[in-house]
Amino acid sequence: MLAPLYTPGTKIFAVAPMIDWTDRHCRFFHRQLTGRALLYTEMVVANAVIHGQRDKLLGFDAAEHPVALQLGGSDPAKLAEAVKIAADYGYDEINLNVGCPSDRVQSGTFGACLMREPETVAACVAAMKAVATVPVTVKCRIGVDDQQPDTVLPDFLARMVAAGADAIWIHARKAWLQGLSPKENRDIPPLDYGLVHQMKRENPDVFLGINGGIDTIEAALAHLEVMDGVMLGRAAYHNATLLTEVDEKIYGAAVAEPDWDAVRDAMMAHAEAHIAAGGRLIHVTRHMVGLFQGFAGARRYRQILSSDATRRDAGPEVIAEAFAAVDIAGGPKLVAETRQEAV
Repeated sequence: MLAPLYTPGTKIFAVAPMIDWTDRHCRFFHRQLTGRALLYTEMVVANAVIHGQRDKLLGFDAAEHPVALQLGGSDPAKLAEAVKIAADYGYDEINLNVGCPSDRVQSGTFGACLMREPETVAACVAAMKAVATVPVTVKCRIGVDDQQPDTVLPDFLARMVAAGADAIWIHARKAWLQGLSPKENRDIPPLDYGLVHQMKRENPDVFLGINGGIDTIEAALAHLEVMDGVMLGRAAYHNATLLTEVDEKIYGAAVAEPDWDAVRDAMMAHAEAHIAAGGRLIHVTRHMVGLFQGFAGARRYRQILSSDATRRDAGPEVIAEAFAAVDIAGGPKLVAETRQEAV
């Protein structure tokens, strides 16, 4: 039986796993903006979980729930061992990365290159499912290099379902592992939403989520007319304010204005604890720069977080100073109206 996270008929909004971005500080920040979105860790390599500093790699704040751990690997036994270790940390989902196109991922024979080895991925999913106590999911591309997505993707999905995957998140682009950089792979390969929507129509009983190029809540809602889940990555990171709309517009929560004082205070307390443990303010505030896009004072807000927070002795008061620079009451329309008047 599926855990409540993937109950049939339930729609899910998720913030994508992003290497070097969605660390514990980022997720804690995003959770202050939305109580319902599903948050993902950065990809963690199974081998690192087995042999590395587990608390550093897997630890997270209870406030982050629901939160999913994304694993990278291609060895069923090692992935199963990593799943067993992660169980003690209380994640709500374990996800297998079959979509990342970075060079370091390819050199480890996992990530998007595994689209060429669906039988290996299926064996990994089956091994993970055998020991997991939460849903096991897969995040994939529609294909890689010269593969024909309309042939490759249906077969891949069928194999994942047969192996026991509880959900599949599909980045609606190919990954070109030869000829494009990881950054270029996020933009240059064309999006094929139509194919992903078709996969959902052909698999009505399988949870399928869509990712790639979605940058507004309105676009997310349009995809959810067809798909079970929608996942935003860079848009949610660089324009974090949009996350304040998720609970109301995606999950039907009562309309409520964001409590910006509460967000500020939570982040100051989080930063204070991190600094007390030996960390630096910039580790926390680097994830907050994308807040308040379109608000009067946003530029000064960004300047404060991008400069003052980098000082080695910077403390939580820098966050208060940054928030004070923003005309929060004026809202994001104020800047847009000022620009319109100037035209």
